[in-house]
Amino acid sequence: MRILFMGTPEFAVASLKHLVDDEHEICGVITQPDKPKNRGMKLIPTPVKECAMSYGITVFQPQKARDGEAMDIVRRLDPELIVVAAYGKLLPEDLLNYPKYGSINVHSSLLPKYRGAAPINWAILNGEAETGVSIMYMAAALDVGDVIAQVKTPIGPDEDAKALTVRLAGLGAEALCETVKALENGSAARTPQDERAFTYAPMLSRELSPIDWTRSAHAVNCQIRGLIPWPAASTDAITGQPMKVFRSEETGEDTAAQPGTVLSADKRGIAVACGDGRVLYLTEIQATGGKRMSVGDYLRGHPIQL
Repeated sequence: MRILFMGTPEFAVASLKHLVDDEHEICGVITQPDKPKNRGMKLIPTPVKECAMSYGITVFQPQKARDGEAMDIVRRLDPELIVVAAYGKLLPEDLLNYPKYGSINVHSSLLPKYRGAAPINWAILNGEAETGVSIMYMAAALDVGDVIAQVKTPIGPDEDAKALTVRLAGLGAEALCETVKALENGSAARTPQDERAFTYAPMLSRELSPIDWTRSAHAVNCQIRGLIPWPAASTDAITGQPMKVFRSEETGEDTAAQPGTVLSADKRGIAVACGDGRVLYLTEIQATGGKRMSVGDYLRGHPIQL
């Protein structure tokens, strides 16, 4: 099938690779413009752009999706299907409806739950036991289209958002390729979303970072896992200075100490009392101006006075 692919981050790369491996004709890739990063402000290509260029696929990077430039690209390429995976911008209806088979999207949640920009993070932040991917027809509004296929998967008790993103990218790519086959042979399902079950997954911000130790140990652990790799959970309860927390461990240990009290600090981790009377061990941290490291390594140069 002649496909125009639209995507930006690493999550979308697996879908593009699977389509190429299935020998579909990828007539072009649309991705967001290169962005400056680091101190030198060097322009860095998106992961999808790098992948497309490695296959010799023509890449387009319109500044906007609704000013007519993207629609001109679509008309020129004349795809039979548009596949979108985490492109990052809302697309106009005339563009979505142009191809013979329409436009479909790879979304990293079990729609209608977690529509929006950060579904993987919010599934972990909210303590969900399972999540998945949905392949859906696209509509002008955000993630409201009819669902074609879904794949469910449990969320591991120690799985953070970065690791879960990698897993869901693979599951989504496989489901996408099966969906394209179903579209070709006319067997693709079309299930309207239940608006009563709708939840929203907004963009992440630094305001989510500070840890509230009056919450349960499990809730804090979910916060730490859900904010990986950015913006990362943070606390000043350890040294009085802000410190990022990248990994923690629930042990089920009880304590009568006040929430936020540091109970011990050794190579096992920094034990902190939580609001439910349970202890949470912080095992990987980053001090202000320092590097991300295990607590054992940190304590060798920065002993903590309890």
